[in-house]
Amino acid sequence: MTRLILQRLFYGLLTLFVVSLVVFLATQALPGDAARAMLGRDATPERLTALREQLNLNDPVAVQYGKWIAGLFVLNLGESFANAMPVAEYLGPRVSSSVALMALAAIVATPIAVAIGAYSALRRDRAADHATSMVTLITAAVPEFAVGILLVLVFATGSLQLFPAVFAGSSEAVLESPEQLVLPVATLVIAVSPPIIRMMRASMIEVLESEYVQQARLKGLPERTVIWRHAAPNAIGPVAQVIAVQLGWLAGGVVAIEFLFRFPGVGMALMDAIDNRDIPVIQAVTLLIAAIYIVVNLLADIVGLAANPKVRVSSR
Repeated sequence: MTRLILQRLFYGLLTLFVVSLVVFLATQALPGDAARAMLGRDATPERLTALREQLNLNDPVAVQYGKWIAGLFVLNLGESFANAMPVAEYLGPRVSSSVALMALAAIVATPIAVAIGAYSALRRDRAADHATSMVTLITAAVPEFAVGILLVLVFATGSLQLFPAVFAGSSEAVLESPEQLVLPVATLVIAVSPPIIRMMRASMIEVLESEYVQQARLKGLPERTVIWRHAAPNAIGPVAQVIAVQLGWLAGGVVAIEFLFRFPGVGMALMDAIDNRDIPVIQAVTLLIAAIYIVVNLLADIVGLAANPKVRVSSR
């Protein structure tokens, strides 16, 4: 198990290196001039030349990449072109806001989705099971931004107006306005829940039909004990992989949701950086999203091995 974890960690770091290379080259290929975008159209050639030298924009691409990677090892993400401040300082409160939003969505979505999936499996081929399957299939096919727009139309406009349509607070105090978090969190919960529900249902059905569960029932154990002590723990292993994929999706999917609700997180910072051609911020946010996705999947592998003996044995 330790060897497998180290192997996954190595591949994760290798993937992160490849992502950093792709992100750096992609930002270099963006049209326009960062110096001119910062100084405006009326900038003199002398000022443009001086700024390019200051930002090392005239260095070869390989030299720029080497300096950027070297800075990452000491947590120096460079300086934002548009805000004239260190990228880490600029992104710090926005990362905290996005983490809070994703954590709330994960805390709400995971137990609810697992419980609904298990309940659907226990009511297999009944009305509740068919209804759950239909709703999750439809929900999974709808893009998350469409879900968010629908929630805004229903709960923020018209006669209800229960929650704000956009977030009006600052990135330093997102948790001080819980009513403004309802619609963004609900959108993310609806977006990530269907795959978890469907996988939990399938895994639970498979476990309930296994021999050791049947043997536990033949021994006369109460049905609740059979389900929660024997069936549910063994069904969670495969579901952990799906949960990890969905939580990893949150790191990227939160960008569209933050833009929709004007939430002051890394998503909005990324969109603003693209508009201003703020290359250091674009690179930092993209690499951060990739790192979160890799770490979440690594943790899911560990949980899956620990929770499912069959997976642990077969992985050796």
